[in-house]
Amino acid sequence: MENIFTDAFFMKKALLEAEVAFEKGEIPVGAVIVIDNKVIARTHNLTELLHDVTAHAEMQAITSAANFIGGKYLKDCTLYVTLEPCQMCAGALYWSQISKIVFGASDENRGYQKMGTQLHPKTQVISGVLEKECGDLMKAFFKSKR
Repeated sequence: MENIFTDAFFMKKALLEAEVAFEKGEIPVGAVIVIDNKVIARTHNLTELLHDVTAHAEMQAITSAANFIGGKYLKDCTLYVTLEPCQMCAGALYWSQISKIVFGASDENRGYQKMGTQLHPKTQVISGVLEKECGDLMKAFFKSKR
């Protein structure tokens, strides 16, 4: 039997969250955190709604997942996020000791790689999962704002 719980499967769930953000006028970044093929956190950017520059999808997901598991370390968890994390989110992910990060579109201007931010040495990173879909949603959002 084929395993349906692929990186693309969970990235589609993150994309659904990004679409919710888009509809709310938020920059369309969605995130889910998974452990043992179970989604334990699901969120999107809330910076406009909360008037909080730190309310990125990843930050919301880290808090939600930590509350779910009852601890601050996200070992054995995977973050699926539609856009490459910024340096703030990468720093928080470093401290969470998350095991794996899977992102869709790269952020060539503000992504953690461009900024030279390091993740935890044990964190595995996979990029480019549903990259086109994630990037197209971001482009459509900014086009609608111009």
